[in-house]
Amino acid sequence: MLCNERLRIAMQKSGRLSKDSKKLLLQCGIKINLKKNQLIAFAENMPIDVMCVRDDDIPGLVMDGIVDLGIVGKNVVEEELLKRKSEKKECIFFILINLDFGICRLSLGIPISSHYTGINFFKNTKIATSYPYILKNFFLKKNIFFKSFVLNGSVEVAPRIGLSDAICDLISTGATLEANGLREVSVVYSSRACLISKSKNFSSVKKKLIDKLITRINGIIKARESKYIMLHAPVKKLTEVVNLLKGVKKPTILKLAGDKNTVALHMVSSENLFWETMEKLKSLGASSILVLPIEKMME
Repeated sequence: MLCNERLRIAMQKSGRLSKDSKKLLLQCGIKINLKKNQLIAFAENMPIDVMCVRDDDIPGLVMDGIVDLGIVGKNVVEEELLKRKSEKKECIFFILINLDFGICRLSLGIPISSHYTGINFFKNTKIATSYPYILKNFFLKKNIFFKSFVLNGSVEVAPRIGLSDAICDLISTGATLEANGLREVSVVYSSRACLISKSKNFSSVKKKLIDKLITRINGIIKARESKYIMLHAPVKKLTEVVNLLKGVKKPTILKLAGDKNTVALHMVSSENLFWETMEKLKSLGASSILVLPIEKMME
């Protein structure tokens, strides 16, 4: 295998997406030993190299063609895109698939004591952020003048020590904001992890490998969203039982040995089976109700 036919994937070395990115690659069947402080690792069973770098370096590595694929937050991609556009640099990339982790939002936060009157509250304010280009683009569309104060960490403390009037930072639960005497007032950008590439015109070898990875990733995401349900149901109540199971395609119905009045149902559901639904199933005569997680799926 020629060196240039090996697929290079960049992922976050440490931080919010690192653990989930590593887990995703392992679930895709890529046998790789990612050690601490290791910049690059080579898969044992596929022609794949994984580079572990800072998250804000990943979009540039992809756009400049240093790596083929990157697992990165959409907020980081958007910030790099807007920065490159302002500098009139090449910024071609494609989102191949949105992932089901790293879900967060870039939001504006102000001191709890401040009286928020709407988005015009931010006119002529100083806002601390690690995402100046996304923030500038947001307020440009609203014709609101402000001044950004760029911080690469500990953004939440800026208002408390007098560096800014407000902040614009990533939020998942809002607990960090609250701990620093702030409250969220407006979402600037919604984000999640994604798989990106610079091109869609890969060599046949790389394209085949990328298609395989995307199929596996889709299967992993689908499996995480689904549950495998097994139960015993009375034949006379079969239609009512199936109607209660939302998100189910056609169930598999099996006869039970020595029991003509009851059948076994096996099915995959794309929705959670809540306690209330299970209680309703039981009231219809269903029994032995099992709800199991699914590790992998391929349709």
